[in-house]
Amino acid sequence: MDTIRHLWSTDTTWLNTAQYGIPPQPTHQALTQALDHWSAATGDPHTWSRELEQARTHLAALVGAPAHDLTLGAATAQITGTIAASLPDNTRVLVPEGDFTSIVFPWKAQADRGMSVRTAPLHHLAHAVDERTDVVVFSLVQSADVRLAPTDDIVAAARAHNALVVVDATQAAGWMPLNATRFDALIASAYKWLMAPRGLALAYLSPALRARLRPNNAGPFAAHHPPSAMYATTMDLPPTARAFDLPPNWFAALAAAASARVLLHAGLDNIHHHNVTLTDHFRALMGQEPAHSAITGLDLPHATQRLARAGITTTQRAGLTRLSFHLYNTLEDAERAAHALHHP
Repeated sequence: MDTIRHLWSTDTTWLNTAQYGIPPQPTHQALTQALDHWSAATGDPHTWSRELEQARTHLAALVGAPAHDLTLGAATAQITGTIAASLPDNTRVLVPEGDFTSIVFPWKAQADRGMSVRTAPLHHLAHAVDERTDVVVFSLVQSADVRLAPTDDIVAAARAHNALVVVDATQAAGWMPLNATRFDALIASAYKWLMAPRGLALAYLSPALRARLRPNNAGPFAAHHPPSAMYATTMDLPPTARAFDLPPNWFAALAAAASARVLLHAGLDNIHHHNVTLTDHFRALMGQEPAHSAITGLDLPHATQRLARAGITTTQRAGLTRLSFHLYNTLEDAERAAHALHHP
């Protein structure tokens, strides 16, 4: 990753990608140029829309999905809400205890029509799948305590009971190699490891699931031919996942396209190796076992503040100081963090 480290220049040691990612120079330049054109009244929506489709293509490649099966929305909760609102009354949902509310609340919001949400510990989630389960929902990487989900076991249990599988990949997409087609839906907000501005989310929607969904947010950009759909009285939606698109967030999408090009150039396998190596190097310096993740948590009093005094940005979640490593981080960053904690 040393060959692309020059694409970032930060004023802090940023170990906080799990909160938001830092754009590389090409992304910053693309977004700045678009804002300049907007300000000068020379912006071209057709150009911005082409970048939206580039974003769809590149983001699909990063999550291992065909581009025509990828929809672009605004947030994980919004896309999850479309799925939850489309499934039948009395649908029974299973989620891990303590998972992020963006993939929990949309199901609970359907309680008035009999949708029920049952919880189980993450490491027991596969065993909790039974004949009462219609949908299993979970994050591939837990935001709060940074655990990796036992995905293979959960998916196998869900398939054995004919349950749908909906996953949140927000803390995985951009550093973890993924095969979205394993699931019925894979949803991710793009402002973390995918290094886009907030306001853009993506979702792989399997063809079988799409047939059961209602395009509640359909507008002209979800139509088969958007330019002719702006004042149409007949709704003509494509058979692809684009039928579930929101009106485009042009600036977030063109930034996402630029960041995704950097990620694809670096290669997800290389990014995974880089991020996990840094995380586990830090954990070793702190006397912890490898976590095989890009994120780690530390239960140490005042750790966040001690790191901040050393110019290292992290965050706190569920009582832990959370550190997360990405392309712009180095082994020296991991060692600097460990030194700050060992020598406050």
